[in-house]
Amino acid sequence: MKGWKNKWAVGMIALFFSFSFVLSGCGSNNDNGTGESNAPPTVSTKEPESSESPSAEATGGFDPEAKAEIEFMGWGGDSEKAVFQKLIDSYMQKYPNKKVKYTVVPPGEYYQKLDTLIAAKKTPDVFYAGGAQFNKFVSSGILMNLQPMLDSGDIVDPGNVWQAALDRYRFDGKLVGSGDLYGLPKDVGPWAMAYNKDLFDRAGLSYPSAKAGEYTWDDMLADAKKLTVVNDRGKIDTFGVAGYSLESAVWANGGDWIDYSTGTITIDTPEFAQALQFVADLSLVHKVSPSPDDEKAQNGYSRFVAGKVAMFPMGPWDQPAFWDLPFNWDIAAWPASPNTGKTATWLGSLGFVVSKDTKYPDDAFSLAAYLSLDRDSQKQNYELGQAVPNLIDMAKGEFLQMEKAPQNRQVFLDIIEDYGRPPIEVGSKNTKWLDTFWQDVSQVWTGKKSAADFLKEEQPKLQKLYDEGNK
Repeated sequence: MKGWKNKWAVGMIALFFSFSFVLSGCGSNNDNGTGESNAPPTVSTKEPESSESPSAEATGGFDPEAKAEIEFMGWGGDSEKAVFQKLIDSYMQKYPNKKVKYTVVPPGEYYQKLDTLIAAKKTPDVFYAGGAQFNKFVSSGILMNLQPMLDSGDIVDPGNVWQAALDRYRFDGKLVGSGDLYGLPKDVGPWAMAYNKDLFDRAGLSYPSAKAGEYTWDDMLADAKKLTVVNDRGKIDTFGVAGYSLESAVWANGGDWIDYSTGTITIDTPEFAQALQFVADLSLVHKVSPSPDDEKAQNGYSRFVAGKVAMFPMGPWDQPAFWDLPFNWDIAAWPASPNTGKTATWLGSLGFVVSKDTKYPDDAFSLAAYLSLDRDSQKQNYELGQAVPNLIDMAKGEFLQMEKAPQNRQVFLDIIEDYGRPPIEVGSKNTKWLDTFWQDVSQVWTGKKSAADFLKEEQPKLQKLYDEGNK
């Protein structure tokens, strides 16, 4: 999910597990802006019976002959821009009276630009929102409630769209994750563990299991020690692992950052401390992962693509670059905690949302649904290595049958269906507390403090920041 930046990654780039990647991958109950619930064109999420893509069929309040001018704003690289421009052109060709202005903003400037437009009452009709930003917008009453349109027409087959993707854009008036729908998924981003098969082969090691729970922290550490290679100068030439996901370790071990139902920061637990210390000790004690100084010299991502790291995290959006690597690779489930036997990782997402103040609610929703669920666009996205299809039948069918790596594509789907979790920030409107954690945790990465001591001191600090920004 290019464009969607995970807070864990941002913190680790600055501190310890620094590497280059961009994810493409955060109100009140409002009607459609007219006081009525009008159904937009149907976008089929079922396999078409003919070869023609079933884009949109006019139903309900959507009038294909009525003129409308819609602005869609997003971000993305050249390939993503090309895909969406093609989709928009196709939409306008089908509906000549519908004009869509596509505005692309650099990722680093996107939300600042969006906030400026919202303040000036020039909010785009359709735009990207995800994570904490979605929470902020929906809590502030900026977004249109899409539920009436979904309920009044045969627009989406819920059984053929990932529940985890739809739930990410639900809001019940207090918490994200349940209630009415205020957005449609652009994509979902399962965060898997990639590994260099050639390095495992040279070391005579079996590959990490693709099945959750079968490959543990202990297994990973034992392999990482055998995969770490020291050169003639006494320097580590190849590391066993880099960029190990702290979220994966904490969640797998039974810990968490926060209980959003009560607003309580929960980092000061033995489960959290053990997981944090495990990740830190990969470098501090076991020397199988790059240190902060090593990361400054060359980040983990660069080392992995150079064949100098055996295990490293990846999302579906990394596929195009990885397809060109000069070595064989695949993906596995994140290692399970030996204490719980469980595996966990994060599942990113970015969504299409509609402004509550749009002059064309039915047309705006029509466009959002088209961009989210059109079969041709979903096919093109996965073939380009941009994302896993939002449509379940496509993901479990032709996506799994692709001949390109990774061979274990089922891991992506397992994460979506079974053990992927929303990123920590999803439940916050203001993430200063979480940004502070990622900054302060450098004290553990560098060995200045133990995980237990750090977390005990950090909890009240984060609690104060969370209360100030979110309550």
